[in-house]
Amino acid sequence: MSGRRVLDAVRSYPRRSPVTFGYVCLLLLTHAWVVYGLSAERADALLRHVSTNLDNLADHPVTAVLGSALFFDGTLTDVTSLYFPATVITLGLGVCGALAWAERRWGSPRAFAVFLAGHLGATLLTAGVITVALRQGWYADDVRRSLDYGISYGAQTMMAAATLALPRRARLPWALFVVAWPFGGAEWGGPLPDFTTVGHVLAAVLGLLLVLPPVARRLDRGPAPTPDPRPRGRYGAR
Repeated sequence: MSGRRVLDAVRSYPRRSPVTFGYVCLLLLTHAWVVYGLSAERADALLRHVSTNLDNLADHPVTAVLGSALFFDGTLTDVTSLYFPATVITLGLGVCGALAWAERRWGSPRAFAVFLAGHLGATLLTAGVITVALRQGWYADDVRRSLDYGISYGAQTMMAAATLALPRRARLPWALFVVAWPFGGAEWGGPLPDFTTVGHVLAAVLGLLLVLPPVARRLDRGPAPTPDPRPRGRYGAR
């Protein structure tokens, strides 16, 4: 892609994916607020309140699930941190890239319904895995109160669903990448990796289910993609 086409794509991004653009702006604002606007104690209390751990899901599930989707866990400034690549993948590829693609292809309501379904579905499935793992003694009991918030499950679902956007020869490598990258920082204390790795894998599986032809056809019957309002040239070229 030429530099001019890249610049055109950046300029048209808010118009072609307006809800995703607004959501990204909101995520950047909430991140700045937590990092720079709150004291460390208040920031920790807020993030613990919206964490989707077992205790919060039992006490205030709606606040935890919806509040968690308003923040991302990572860094945009410390490029030497191990969290930086994960932020690039989840916020960059998952939200800025894959969610924007889905909004253009399926329309805003359906794209964000898929994003939230991945966020909620992976959260609940992971909670079930944690419950079983606690009974088996595979996880420590304090996992019930773990700090666990952010957009990454929804982003992971969208990255997997975006397999549809790729040429056929690239789909399998991309799908393998989406499933495998969470294992890069996995911690093992038994037969299962840590619960966040489990959650990302489950979110990827949910997204890959959308690639199945019957499901993909149903999604494509949804709202028409956002039209490009630029005038067409001769023979329809832009």
